[in-house]
Amino acid sequence: MPAVRGDGMRGLAVFISDIRNCKSKEAEIKRINKELANIRSKFKGDKTLDGYQKKKYVCKLLFIFLLGHDIDFGQMEAVNLLSSNKYSEKQIGYLFISVLVNTNSDLIKLIIQSIKNDLSSRNPIHVNLAMQCIANIGSADMAEAFGYDIPKLLVSGDTMDVVKQSAALCLLRLFRTSQEIIPGGEWTSRIVHLLNDQHLGVVTAAASLIDALVKRNPEEYKACISLAVSRLSRIVTASYTDLQDYTYYFVPAPWLSVKLLRLLQNYTPPEDPGVRGRLNECLEIILNKAQEPPKSKKVQHSNAKNAVLFEAISLIIHNDSEPNLLVRACNQLGQFLSNRETNLRYLALESMCLLATSEFSHEAVKKHQEVVILSMKMEKDVSVRQQAVDLLYAMCDKSNAEEIVQEMLNYLETADYSIREEMVLKVAILAEKYASDYTWYVDVILNLIRIAGDYVSEEVWYRVIQIVINRDDVQGYAAKTVFEALQAPACHENMVKVGGYILGEFGNLIAGDQRSAPSVQFQLLHSKYHLCSPMTRALLLSTYVKFVNLFPEVKSTVQDVFRQHSNLRSADAELQQRASEYLQLSILVSTDVLATVLEEMPSFPERESSILAVLKKKKPGRIPENEIRERKSPAPPSSYHQNSHATAHVNDNKNSSADLLGLSTPPASNTGVLVDVLGDLYNSTPAPAAQTTYNPKKFICKNNGVLFENDLIQIGVKCEFRQNLGRLGLFYGNKTSYPLHNFVTALSNPSDWISKMNIQLKPVEPVLEAGAQIQQTVNAECVEDYTDAPSISIGFVYNNVPQKLSVKLPLTLNKFFEPTEMNGESFFARWKNLGSTSQKSQKIFQASSPIDNDSARTKLLGFGMQLLDGIDPNPDNFVCAGIIHTQTQQIGCLLRLEPNKQAQMYRLTVRSSKESVSMEICELLADQF
Repeated sequence: MPAVRGDGMRGLAVFISDIRNCKSKEAEIKRINKELANIRSKFKGDKTLDGYQKKKYVCKLLFIFLLGHDIDFGQMEAVNLLSSNKYSEKQIGYLFISVLVNTNSDLIKLIIQSIKNDLSSRNPIHVNLAMQCIANIGSADMAEAFGYDIPKLLVSGDTMDVVKQSAALCLLRLFRTSQEIIPGGEWTSRIVHLLNDQHLGVVTAAASLIDALVKRNPEEYKACISLAVSRLSRIVTASYTDLQDYTYYFVPAPWLSVKLLRLLQNYTPPEDPGVRGRLNECLEIILNKAQEPPKSKKVQHSNAKNAVLFEAISLIIHNDSEPNLLVRACNQLGQFLSNRETNLRYLALESMCLLATSEFSHEAVKKHQEVVILSMKMEKDVSVRQQAVDLLYAMCDKSNAEEIVQEMLNYLETADYSIREEMVLKVAILAEKYASDYTWYVDVILNLIRIAGDYVSEEVWYRVIQIVINRDDVQGYAAKTVFEALQAPACHENMVKVGGYILGEFGNLIAGDQRSAPSVQFQLLHSKYHLCSPMTRALLLSTYVKFVNLFPEVKSTVQDVFRQHSNLRSADAELQQRASEYLQLSILVSTDVLATVLEEMPSFPERESSILAVLKKKKPGRIPENEIRERKSPAPPSSYHQNSHATAHVNDNKNSSADLLGLSTPPASNTGVLVDVLGDLYNSTPAPAAQTTYNPKKFICKNNGVLFENDLIQIGVKCEFRQNLGRLGLFYGNKTSYPLHNFVTALSNPSDWISKMNIQLKPVEPVLEAGAQIQQTVNAECVEDYTDAPSISIGFVYNNVPQKLSVKLPLTLNKFFEPTEMNGESFFARWKNLGSTSQKSQKIFQASSPIDNDSARTKLLGFGMQLLDGIDPNPDNFVCAGIIHTQTQQIGCLLRLEPNKQAQMYRLTVRSSKESVSMEICELLADQF
């Protein structure tokens, strides 16, 4: 609100005072209603109101609105104020319109005409008020109405500097609404040359506008490079007295310097040797000034100085072409690691993470290893400790891997819970990448499990098993080490899993020692059995049946375990099935067949480490691309999820072997001699699951259908989405002749989604009668982009037996797409602009079924984006465009799908303004082909 002067609008001052003196909410509402009635009668009955009175009453309406009350009149009086020649009256009129007038209002034409009159005024104050209003409203109508007037004001030689400054910022606001507003051709050069303007205020505003234009079309605005370098050079070589009006605490034009440095980060290093040399000279001067004694002890001076310095270092890292500058930048950042300011230490660590990835500065970063380790251990702020861990990970190589891994292991014992899981992943990756001796790798992973077992994800212990299986030289050592680790009184369940798998495969390698004889191994594992979860018990049962083949002397003991009521008649269907099948397998089949079924696992195929993939998802854009590439981690073993089977599979090469723990990738078909011998025994599933229909991925490209079905219940779904909001109707149908009691639903792991989505489950009836159907409404709001999809847990009692199941909701990120139509020129201009590594994701993959263009079109249309026909030069390719709506931002997204019918393969490329979105959209869509 404008200040209320003592000599003006006394009525407003009295009204505000009355409101403040109200003793209750009711008194306040009563006083406001009285005032509203008075204002309404004045506007309706008094035709002689002058500008001052209209201004006063409009101000009162604004104040009432700011208190949270709806205002449904006064718009016309505010519009009338626009025609006043008095600044204060015109200002209040524009303020009211900016805050309270809807762009769909009938008055919008009158408003636009008044704004046009002010834009053509000779009074610069009136022109600026008009542009302020345009920028505040920033609608598509405004962009269309003033798309010519604002650029003209910006580049005209007659325009005053203060108006040019406002015009640049107004145009930037409209450009964000409608990118077509900026004319091309000769306008490009005229806008770029604003960087040469004599008025630094104009240059500062123009730099923000040009930066946005460059991001859309870098090639068209390439001329800004030399002008930006030239202007930057003049600033950094000037003294604070040369630019007195734009000097902030002895730092010349810090805001403009930062903007120019950011603008240059949109391009590769200048090709012109003269411009490149001048830029490097500027960067050297900035680094030199950082070494000078401070000209003031005030924090504003150091803040301004460091803002320019850090942006210069960002540009040095971005260019990655000048070894001398990179090393100097690293040394400068190294000095900040011991600075008393927490923010400076954090920013220094963050920038050094990027320097560590450059071949020119990697060694320079390593010189600060001791200080960084100290930061990891001693920092008070957890975010700084996290950044120190990131830097240690980035600076690690063969020469320092063992020391860094050991320090990270030591710190893990006392590390903050919020960073433990990520640290575990990083330690596991570094140990694998730089292991010259894989016995060291085994030791590291087992230490990880011992120190931070709760934070060791499945991918980590899958990985150590895969590496041990693939390396003959480490198998005996792994078996011996894990056997010793299992003897600890308090042994984490993940250690039991690793121990069970490795001893089941390679226990024979240590069985010659009486201290680790077969019976000792079995008793050691079985002593942990009753303390473990059902999924770990299932794994141990698979180990026991392996022992039957490896050690005939323990066969009868193992069979007794299989026969126990707690296994053979377990309430857990998976345990019951394994115990019964393994018992029959050990009794019925011959020794030769048993040896064939339960032989040692073959090596895993070479592919990217799954641990690295998990870390990339956690830290998109922060993990170097040249990370470990050795073995492929398969999909999470199905045997650890609800009601899945863990039985022998037959390899495609007919060399059949049992992956009884579910760690290998299942073959395409179960053909071979064992199927004939053993029939369906080893491919069987628990009875309820055999009738289960559940494939959440099919809903990525569709909104309606049967989401889940088994013998007891059918769950149908019908969805609708609009921008960042979604509504799901879930239909639960009872397929049995008994009522389902205690019927409840809840969001699984709600804490994982609280910052990503707002999900509201409407209550559901507690009893679902036999043969009946009930409906539940789910409302969802996308707050920010996310991966995967939330799950809903459903529980009920059937025939006195509790049942529980978990179903993924069809709420993948693509559901919040808005299809976007664009022509070929716009598409490829935007495509080119989104070309940086941090904005795109690509997958090349085998088609899961014969390539069919009609089927592909249907899937892409169902995915939610706009299919743009006739855009791609290759008619077989598909291109799409869309905007993902979240509560916090809108994310433009483009994709290109290129089928190769001859090779039966696809190449899918997704580009967006956010790397995490590109990766998730690419993952989701690739699964559909």
